[in-house]
Amino acid sequence: MLLKRSVLALATAAAIASAPMSAADVDADIPSYQTVSGISGSLSSEGSDTLNNLMALWAEAFQDFYPNVDIEIQGAGTSTAPPALTEGTADFGPMSRMPRDSEHAEFEERHGYEMTAVPVAIDTIAVYVNQDNPIEGLTLEQVDAIFSETRRCGNPEDITRWGQVGLDGSWADRDFTLYSRNAVSGTYGFFREHALCDGDFRDAINEQPGSASVVQGVAESLNGIGYSGIGYKTSEVRAVPLGETEGEYFEPTGDNASTGDYPLARFLYVMVNKHPEDGLAPRQEEFLNMVLSQEGQQVVARDGFIPLPAAVVERERGNLGID
Repeated sequence: MLLKRSVLALATAAAIASAPMSAADVDADIPSYQTVSGISGSLSSEGSDTLNNLMALWAEAFQDFYPNVDIEIQGAGTSTAPPALTEGTADFGPMSRMPRDSEHAEFEERHGYEMTAVPVAIDTIAVYVNQDNPIEGLTLEQVDAIFSETRRCGNPEDITRWGQVGLDGSWADRDFTLYSRNAVSGTYGFFREHALCDGDFRDAINEQPGSASVVQGVAESLNGIGYSGIGYKTSEVRAVPLGETEGEYFEPTGDNASTGDYPLARFLYVMVNKHPEDGLAPRQEEFLNMVLSQEGQQVVARDGFIPLPAAVVERERGNLGID
């Protein structure tokens, strides 16, 4: 499984290698947003919990430009986005993973063409522990052996106590209290695929309905360990450095994501129903225009995620027909 993870890391690194060098930087070559006339009406979004706060912040920024636009945001989980777009109950479907073949097929059967995926930010999935936990780092094999009952990544034994990953003293015999997203979450699917090598989670895991509740659970449990997007980090938890090799660990930063050293990096997406001939409604197009602008990517940085590189923004603006 090391080969599989290396290939995935290299693919991710190639895709985001030109990302800004830190989450606080926004590529200077991304254009500023210019308002247009005649934008009003309502917009709705249904999908990823990871993107929920970011969508709400974008909505606030968009309403500053266009006070006559009403925007409703729901973030029950990534898996709710494709059905909402298929049924036409939402204008935007935020997703923390790409749609599955079955989700594309259901949409295409209804509409005659595929959903359009728009990358809007870069995220690193962090493994969180309580702020008082002294762990220095973990390998992905160890992460798998902690969270999974199948150990498909190759660790020779289950890991059930903190002493097995190098902690001593009062920590040595402490059990783990495991926190996870639920199955409707794209973060759950991404972590299962990339950190558990497509294995199965332990039965004793505490599934949570949202990213913030995972982090809160870890913050309230001295033995806690869980995973969530880096945008949900608080002062009450620590993001554990991860790596392929014991002793060679990397923080979940933009720098380490872009080099491929940090192994759990991904694009975040907003899915839309873009007709191949008619395109998007003006208010949908302008919302994405703002997201793919200096102002929109500054919101990404403020929310703790990694802004897109200008090359990706230029490509996606071209795909959407945005000048």
